[in-house]
Amino acid sequence: MSVLTVTPVELHEELGSSKPPKLLDVREEPELAISKLPNDYHIPLRMLLDRVVELNPEDDLVVYCRSGARSASATAFLAKRGFRRVRNLETGINGWARTVDATMAIY
Repeated sequence: MSVLTVTPVELHEELGSSKPPKLLDVREEPELAISKLPNDYHIPLRMLLDRVVELNPEDDLVVYCRSGARSASATAFLAKRGFRRVRNLETGINGWARTVDATMAIY
């Protein structure tokens, strides 16, 4: 199943809008200390099955991880469970650091 995506630059523009999407970080706890997007919600990918009830399927949701692979899996998982407005952040937070915020650490 292919998933809908958003580029870091597109997401940056959306986050500055009057109705920004909600962000879901599916990385592991130690990765949060390296870099993070503001106002995100954290559920590690390995816990998503058990914690999906914490998310609203009606929300405009962008999922991210380090490079976009784990978040693509999470996006597909959520889409199969009725999340209609879920997208994967292409290139992950490292792509964000390369194209939107050069002060952010890349790992």
